[in-house]
Amino acid sequence: MIELIELTKRFRQVTAVDNLSLVVNPGEVFACLGPNGAGKTTTIKMMMGLLRPTAGRVRLGGHDLGQEPEAAKRLCGFVPDRPFLYDKLTGAEFLDFVAGLYGVNPTQIPSRRQKLLQQFDLADWADELTESYSHGMKQRLALAAALIHQPSILILDEPMVGLDPRGAHLLKQLVRQFAAAGATVFLSTHSLDVAEEIADRIAIIDQGRLIAVGTLAELHRLAGTPAGSDLETIFLRFTAVETLADYPIRARA
Repeated sequence: MIELIELTKRFRQVTAVDNLSLVVNPGEVFACLGPNGAGKTTTIKMMMGLLRPTAGRVRLGGHDLGQEPEAAKRLCGFVPDRPFLYDKLTGAEFLDFVAGLYGVNPTQIPSRRQKLLQQFDLADWADELTESYSHGMKQRLALAAALIHQPSILILDEPMVGLDPRGAHLLKQLVRQFAAAGATVFLSTHSLDVAEEIADRIAIIDQGRLIAVGTLAELHRLAGTPAGSDLETIFLRFTAVETLADYPIRARA
């Protein structure tokens, strides 16, 4: 489970995230949408302990990130919008390295590594330096690394960027399987069709504030969009509003 409790981040005079509260439940795929600069990546960085909140708290799997950072992070697999790989390691070596960081039992690493390399179509490239990988291959390797320690929470920031159609299909399949097994998935994306296809609930944020959250049907009702409207229409309706007061809705966490 992910809990964001009145989470706020200010950079001098700019409030990037403004009193954000959300709960994402086990077994749920939760998509976070918003325009550029809405505060999505800042929120994720606070969730991962990469930024310290100005106010508020993050709880991951019941652990307060501020008080139990190692226990909270150990539960998470994280893929940032720009994954970093060590160019002078092979794909297999990189997965072994990440597994070691998370304290995976050394006897279990080879089987986990091989399974993930096959799952992400990287087995033939396992012994090649990652500097020779294409952007899409690097993205798939970063996803494999996020799963090597079998986390119960998966946090993805724009994971579709650079993936070819097969890679995108694999990712969507993985996310569904991950949630079906009882894990929690938090996905920040600009790909509205992906959110519409795989998310159980969707949050829309703008200017650091939560505008609305719910299932696609609930967002459709709150937005008052015409029958049959897709997520793009709903999203544009919400983000065209200048202030929360302009819409008679109440966002539900």
